[in-house]
Amino acid sequence: MEMVRGPMGTRMPERGTAQAAVCWVSVMLWRMLLLLFGPPAVGKMTVGRAVAENSSFRLFHNHMTIEPLLETFGYGTPPFNTLNAEFRRRVLEEAAEHGVDLIFSVVWALDSQGDLAEMASYVSIFESVAFVELRADLSTRLARNRTEERLLHKASKRDVEWSDENVRQMETEWQMTSIDGDGVASELLAQHPHLVLDTVEVPPAKSAARIIQWVDASRGTPTH
Repeated sequence: MEMVRGPMGTRMPERGTAQAAVCWVSVMLWRMLLLLFGPPAVGKMTVGRAVAENSSFRLFHNHMTIEPLLETFGYGTPPFNTLNAEFRRRVLEEAAEHGVDLIFSVVWALDSQGDLAEMASYVSIFESVAFVELRADLSTRLARNRTEERLLHKASKRDVEWSDENVRQMETEWQMTSIDGDGVASELLAQHPHLVLDTVEVPPAKSAARIIQWVDASRGTPTH
């Protein structure tokens, strides 16, 4: 299942005109934030890595800031929350400043005002933004929660019994996909292109190829 929502970028002038020449150059200079979201173990890091391997994007997944802070401060403590937010924002700012196309993967509770404020602050850093939402049923995600790649890059998930329970608990506490509506995030989601992909029984490479094709279309990138 796939769904495209929201605007698909500015319509480009026809090639061969002076206006088109200026616009096509401008397009190539844009740097995009591709915000990849979905519930835990849906495949954000794996799909994001596949996109990065086949495009100009670089991957910045959420556990790149979580794991270094956990051992020192513990999850959810005031210093953890402060530094986690600051580190993420600084990475996004530097990426935007230095012309890096960035994939940022994150769990986003669409019914949380706090998450909305955080996502809006990240989105404001980039001139060009697109959302990719990944979905998969709970049983699929619990199976993926134990994959070698996930445990390799996310040390905090290696207690798999705890991690499985955390996946189940978050499923009951938060709205992490738009399948039942956009929650308080509807206005922000409507402001930017929004692609929804079901990843059940879909190889990461196939999801990545679809995302790259969609992003190229949404930014008006010329095909070769």
